[in-house]
Amino acid sequence: MALSVSLVSAEAEVWTGEASLVVAKTVEGEIGFMPGHEPVLAMLAEGQVRITTEDGRKVIADAREGFLSMENNELTIVAGHAALVS
Repeated sequence: MALSVSLVSAEAEVWTGEASLVVAKTVEGEIGFMPGHEPVLAMLAEGQVRITTEDGRKVIADAREGFLSMENNELTIVAGHAALVS
């Protein structure tokens, strides 16, 4: 089972795909998401979103000013600004 991830900014869709792990920074600290994670709604803090894809690739994006929502194995990250670093 994979985690369906969508990272979008005000300008564009930044990254969409399936992942085994996503780590993001919220105003309450870093949080990691894996398939089957409980529902969460949190405010995004400025920092990196680190995505490990199903095949082990690492995707890193800088993101700030937004929120994230985890429900039914779908993680949506909406940022005022987000850009891929690698």
